[in-house]
Amino acid sequence: MPLDVRALTPTTGLNDHLENLAQLRIRVFRDWPYLYDGDIAYEREYLAGFAASDGAVCIAAFDGDDMIGASTGMPLIDEHDEIKKPFVDAAIPLDDIFYCAESVLLSDYRGRGIYRQFMDGREAHARGFDRFNTLVFCGVQRPDDHPLKPKDAEPLDNVWRHFGYEPVESLVCYFSWKDVDRDGETEKPLKFWLKSL
Repeated sequence: MPLDVRALTPTTGLNDHLENLAQLRIRVFRDWPYLYDGDIAYEREYLAGFAASDGAVCIAAFDGDDMIGASTGMPLIDEHDEIKKPFVDAAIPLDDIFYCAESVLLSDYRGRGIYRQFMDGREAHARGFDRFNTLVFCGVQRPDDHPLKPKDAEPLDNVWRHFGYEPVESLVCYFSWKDVDRDGETEKPLKFWLKSL
């Protein structure tokens, strides 16, 4: 049975799938490099804020009724202050930037071209507004000697560049969450990558 990949927005069923998206985020982000010890209450609150943005989109992949992957985005101006802060500090206007939040995909479904559909879907959504000229996302920065880093872990820099993104070393935000090997939350740096539309 072919996988079903479709765009969900606040007016096309996004709210019906927020619980599935929360569970998927917790499951995938538990792995390297995020090591997120998921909190369903936080996820529900975060995703309710996401879905409240008129410009929100979730490119969702389904295997039958099961959501097996998702890629989200929203106007940067609607994001958390922590995400916006480096742009505000650098006096970069927020109105014409579309923020690509996360892409999560269960490991059994990787290598099938779904990621390309995620990236293309978010970009098409952003272009549809005719007001965004830049796409951005950020990725967590972990030290090379982190004790939980898998031996075969490879940086995704070449993947991001393949899709047209370039890193901006001066744009870094900071977020706190609880890692799987910690008793409490710790702050992590996340570096931004940009792509011009």
